[in-house]
Amino acid sequence: MRLATIDIGTNTTLLLVAETGGRFTDNIRVLCERAEITRLGRGIGADGGLGQQGIDRTLAVLAEYASLARAHDATIHAIGTEALRRAPNAQDFLTPAGKILETPVEVINGDREAALTFLAAERSFPEVASANTIVIDIGGGSTEIIVARAGRMEFRRSLPIGSVRLTERHIRSDPATAAEIDAVMGEVAAQLAAIPFPGGPPSLIGTAGTVTTLAAMSLGLASYDAQLVHGHRLTLPALDEQISRLRTSTQVEREKMPGLDPKRADVILAGACILKTIAGHARVAEILVSDRGIRWGLWFEKAAIGETPA
Repeated sequence: MRLATIDIGTNTTLLLVAETGGRFTDNIRVLCERAEITRLGRGIGADGGLGQQGIDRTLAVLAEYASLARAHDATIHAIGTEALRRAPNAQDFLTPAGKILETPVEVINGDREAALTFLAAERSFPEVASANTIVIDIGGGSTEIIVARAGRMEFRRSLPIGSVRLTERHIRSDPATAAEIDAVMGEVAAQLAAIPFPGGPPSLIGTAGTVTTLAAMSLGLASYDAQLVHGHRLTLPALDEQISRLRTSTQVEREKMPGLDPKRADVILAGACILKTIAGHARVAEILVSDRGIRWGLWFEKAAIGETPA
């Protein structure tokens, strides 16, 4: 079974092509992975529609992804998240995207996005089955938070806080001012007030580009290496060190930092503030980093549906 799953996010568009020769939990072989920052949702912080440049960039990347999937003879499944949920002109993107992929893009709600995030974490880290766990996916437009106890998901919510959205809403200076950073953290804290964080202390698993980028920066990676990032434990002192660097640097300086994609340099500080605020509310000492986001959750889901029972 060969499946290609595509995650069309507010900031990034990601592809996974993988196969399995037996039951879907066994023998998974990754054939291809790609991630491109396409900024489909630039402007959603102002409740605006999708811009034509973001649409064109994302469609061009989808054409590349479709070619890769077909070269591997993989069935394509694509989902869209916050930008496509919110934009009044989402169909301007969805119609040509469906033609390029030869299959409709499924625009999923926040609950389903959170469930796919949890599925990816559950399949990636066996400790989820026995521990109190918080799983977070910090995206460009939203952040998904899942609370689980002994492998059972008890709470999930999609919050309207993302790295792109909060950057557009609060950060105007370069470098950001203390007041701007406080505004970002204040909005995040307000959104977290209703989250039932477990005691324990829990394990916090973080996925998506903000978290993996901060891990790559902490590791000092000249080029991104998923094998080093996935499973890395980002401690709070290490996170604070990266935030300190980011808050005192200019955009040009951030673009040259090892481990940081220059296209993410303008929104990484807001993303890091989201992560720090969540970690504080969860009272954890570290974040377990997952390179496997909702494209993996979707792959596991579709493989399970399509598998032949033993």
